[in-house]
Amino acid sequence: MTAPFREATIDLDAISDNTRHLRRLTGVEVIGVVKANAYGHGAADAAVAALAGGAGSLGVATVEEGLELRRQGINARILAWLHAPGRRFDDAAASGLDLGISSLEQLLAAAEAGRGADPVRVHLKFETGLSRNGIAPADRSRLLAEAARLERIGRVRIVGLFSHVSNTSPEDDRAALAAFEEACAEAAANGIHPEVRHLAATAAAIDLPETRLDAVRIGIGLYGVSPFDDRSPSDLGLRPAMTLRGAVAAVRRVPAGTGVSYGYTHRTESETTLALVPLGYADGVPRQASGRGPVQIGGRRYTVAGRIAMDQFLVDVGDDPVAVGDEVVLFGDPTLGVPSARDWGNAADTIDYEIVTRIGPRVPRRSVS
Repeated sequence: MTAPFREATIDLDAISDNTRHLRRLTGVEVIGVVKANAYGHGAADAAVAALAGGAGSLGVATVEEGLELRRQGINARILAWLHAPGRRFDDAAASGLDLGISSLEQLLAAAEAGRGADPVRVHLKFETGLSRNGIAPADRSRLLAEAARLERIGRVRIVGLFSHVSNTSPEDDRAALAAFEEACAEAAANGIHPEVRHLAATAAAIDLPETRLDAVRIGIGLYGVSPFDDRSPSDLGLRPAMTLRGAVAAVRRVPAGTGVSYGYTHRTESETTLALVPLGYADGVPRQASGRGPVQIGGRRYTVAGRIAMDQFLVDVGDDPVAVGDEVVLFGDPTLGVPSARDWGNAADTIDYEIVTRIGPRVPRRSVS
């Protein structure tokens, strides 16, 4: 049987199982993070799978991502926390999205969206050392006083306080926790008593129990990718959800000295067979992995030969029997003997998070369970 031309298979049971495992491990609510099209896995299906595995709510980066989930029929609580300057939140309020608030401007926009309707649910985000978004310590007193006032008059409902750690070291993350606790204490002094405090993402949720608080935001862990350089997904009890595969599109027997792909960075050492794989950097296969990326064909592992092009790359299979239509697995669950997203991250001098997230829209996602 001929393999799919190109396809990313998404194991929804793996997402549910990973969620369930991390929920049991941490003992607190899991906020299933499905931003960036669920790290490339397909946001709506991944959201349903995470909720089935026990996630209590969902997290996205932008309001637009949250609205798309609503259009796909997802009715769970959804938190969106990264907003364009000057953005209004009427559409978010109408769809019942929770809003992460990092500035007074955003707080006032949320309050405006709550005028004459149910108060907008907000989570105040504090800057605790990552130097990205979040309420700066110098702005905190004024913002907390205004947030408390707006809650008293029914324009917002402060349901959460949150921040993020850097995963630099346990010491750095504990310093961020201390800074967060200081901000939470100041919020309490202003009469703000949220339902949930959340600080830890996958790495801290696993390794630093004191950062779990009331909830953890699980992103990469949902998809069975390890956040640690020294531990595999199976070491953490996780199962990779994505398998990227294609079919051999052409087979060519060539003599010794044949140049392969652009720039002839690879020339054949002897007579050999070249197999053409119809995936390239337009599909998210990193060009930086040229000459290094691993694949499996017919149960055997090979390495990309020469440069990865926009739509395709070549594999030198020697004298092994390979035919048009044979399945090529770029990465999947390494416990099944195939290369992993981590292998491709190493080949491209990047992280496995990027490998799964960058798989482009030209690659069909096929959800299975």
